[in-house]
Amino acid sequence: MERVGDDMIFEEILSRLPAKVVCRFKCVSKQWCYELSTPKFVFIHARRVGNSIQKKLLSLKENSIVVDDIVAGNLEEDTSETVTFPYDVEPSFLSIIGSFNGLILLCIKRSYNELVLWNPTMRRFKMISDDYFSRYFGRHNDTGGMYFDEHNDLKVLHINCYWDVVTARVYSRHNDSWRKLNFLNGTQLGSNFYSWSPGIYSDKKIYFMVSNYWIPPGERNIVVFDVISESFSILRFPEHMEVNPCEGHFLTISNKLHVIVVQYAGELIADLVKYEHDEWIKVFSFNRARIVHHMETQERTNIIQNNRWLITSIWGDTVEVVLCNDSFNYI
Repeated sequence: MERVGDDMIFEEILSRLPAKVVCRFKCVSKQWCYELSTPKFVFIHARRVGNSIQKKLLSLKENSIVVDDIVAGNLEEDTSETVTFPYDVEPSFLSIIGSFNGLILLCIKRSYNELVLWNPTMRRFKMISDDYFSRYFGRHNDTGGMYFDEHNDLKVLHINCYWDVVTARVYSRHNDSWRKLNFLNGTQLGSNFYSWSPGIYSDKKIYFMVSNYWIPPGERNIVVFDVISESFSILRFPEHMEVNPCEGHFLTISNKLHVIVVQYAGELIADLVKYEHDEWIKVFSFNRARIVHHMETQERTNIIQNNRWLITSIWGDTVEVVLCNDSFNYI
């Protein structure tokens, strides 16, 4: 019988296992611990975890951090597990900036701010903040995203809005350093009037929804960051979002960008549209959309339970929609 090589064991077999099981295999030997901790293995494992139908939902509660299993978009009951943050910090001092393939980008909000890249299932973390981030991080206006470049280097994009100026910077995991990027000229998107959503990755781009609720009220922008050219652009809104007031929530389905559009035009209407071939296409309308006015403290949103989906927008409104069989299967 032909001997199975180490590359086959680590890259084709162990990389397909859940993170908890991988952690147990690190105890086999020092060599296995080393191989299962290399950036190459972490990259392969993260890609395969990201394509899995089973996801993890991490929730910051008042005194704990809880992880639940999400299978095919549905919250699995009785799977909650409490995890420990690597620093002695109360969850109320943590702010999640973004997530990507099982990695969490979050800020520790203390007398000085710290940026942490954390893999809660692998129990690994890295502090990546520098002096600029510690001094200028805005708790309400900053956002970001993560991606792998063409060289499989993990990159962290941080967008800072300070004194009406947008500063975009990118961190390289390989070089362990930050550098500044050119942002769009002639925009006022750094103003305190604007609210930025977390970035969502889809097809080598990161999308941000930037909305102004003051002057002029209802102005909406989609800012796109191309991870290959490292350049920014503005994407037009779908026609469905021309009604004012309305709001949108990004999500990725089958690696394609989608937006849930919630409109207030006499009645509450919620539509799902997707961006494909440079066009916005309406997929379907949700059934019986309604505003949820009373929620339990720290109740989790953007998950499916009992065929009902709670969606939270950057306005802070929570909208509940009912999923029929077709919409549930699509999502």
